[in-house]
Amino acid sequence: MTTIVAYADAAKLAGTDLGWTEWLEVTQDRVQLFADATDDQQWIHVDPARAVEGPFGAPIAHGFLTLSLAVKFWSELFDVTDVSTKVNYGLDKVRFVSPVKVGAKVRMNAVIAEVTEVAGGLQFAVDQTIEIEGGTKPAVVARGLYRFYA
Repeated sequence: MTTIVAYADAAKLAGTDLGWTEWLEVTQDRVQLFADATDDQQWIHVDPARAVEGPFGAPIAHGFLTLSLAVKFWSELFDVTDVSTKVNYGLDKVRFVSPVKVGAKVRMNAVIAEVTEVAGGLQFAVDQTIEIEGGTKPAVVARGLYRFYA
């Protein structure tokens, strides 16, 4: 469920747990598209037959592919109205904790850790955890930085 707030009310959201997104299956097609876009054709991602014999027993998503899903997931969880521009400002403390095997499902939880004023807008520091369905450890943990300009 998406939390939608007016810009005038957004500054007081520090500490808000936005909950979880829906599950998303990581397919071999998605992995291949990411490999093509980034020129990262490492066999553990793009050669399913060889990857079965590799260290993870299956092809895995690129860590940066899994991280990039935070953009999709963030927009599922949160939006601010009455703004002129929305910007992904950066990331802090990114960790790739567990590999995501092709065919696995992932989802994200987001907690707004801090809201600070910046020139012309607000910056949200968001603690994001991308988990793997049935996994014991998260796939990715990161602090995303997002800006909303009035």
